[in-house]
Amino acid sequence: MTVSAFDHALGGNPALLLRSDGGAVRLDVARWNDSASPEDAWLLDRCSGAVVDLGCGPGRLLSALADRGVPALGIDVSPEAETRCRRRGVPMLRADLFAPLPGEGRWDHVLLADGNIGIGGDPPRLLRRADQLLRRGGSVLVETDPDADAYWRGSVRVATAGGLGAPIPWAAIGTRALQAVGRGIGLRTGSVRNGDRCFVELRAGERFRRR
Repeated sequence: MTVSAFDHALGGNPALLLRSDGGAVRLDVARWNDSASPEDAWLLDRCSGAVVDLGCGPGRLLSALADRGVPALGIDVSPEAETRCRRRGVPMLRADLFAPLPGEGRWDHVLLADGNIGIGGDPPRLLRRADQLLRRGGSVLVETDPDADAYWRGSVRVATAGGLGAPIPWAAIGTRALQAVGRGIGLRTGSVRNGDRCFVELRAGERFRRR
């Protein structure tokens, strides 16, 4: 794999996410590289079993879960993420999350924190992928856009002092919009948190699901 679009940002460099619609989002690289924050507790408190963290970055949530005794594996395409996870001593696999992964259909929880619901620019596809990874009754824990009704799809470029990255498909979605998408693929809403950072818990049904 080549260097990912987010490598310079994962290294702790100030970065902007430049959207194809002209919008710009400042990436909170300091938070990514720090220890888990009190706001992260909303996600962590809902992880009662094995967790796969999609787009794990430098591994702060993996480290916090390890401290709680919760088994977790990070997935990311970034070499920088891999390096930083190794420094933290947390398990991480450098892989495409849409490729076959360990534990397919057996994870208790899937994490999509820090806006990672945007990966691939197609939230329904990404939620279906998360659903494939879960056991029946498991949950997807998603950090969403602060605008509850937001639903944008396009491409982004990561801008740092090191330059401007190539365009990659990306999306942004708010809590209400995400719940509607989740219902469409059979995920029911659990807890929801709105605030400076917003989160949604989506639960896989107890139905039979083909793998």
